[in-house]
Amino acid sequence: MQEPPLVNIPEETIKEALRVVLDEKNRPLLIHCKRGKHRTGSLVGCLRKLQKWCLTSIFDEYQRYAAEKTRVSDLRFMELFDISGFKQPPTFCSHSPN
Repeated sequence: MQEPPLVNIPEETIKEALRVVLDEKNRPLLIHCKRGKHRTGSLVGCLRKLQKWCLTSIFDEYQRYAAEKTRVSDLRFMELFDISGFKQPPTFCSHSPN
């Protein structure tokens, strides 16, 4: 299967979105894409990176929800995303095995 054309996700857009997500005044919060171009999955992957998830777990979660729409370019973006400008957020998202 051939990957769709590269859709650049502007890094500054993800950084600004993360600032919104991390601001407790904005909760509860719904994250979604306007055009379905994988921005939500990439944003959540970068959030998981801030939460110190290992890349394998980040990629597994992304692929679980992106399914056949998984793009290597999104995975690469998450892997290379620089989190050094952010403070580690508190663990506010819980994942229950049930």
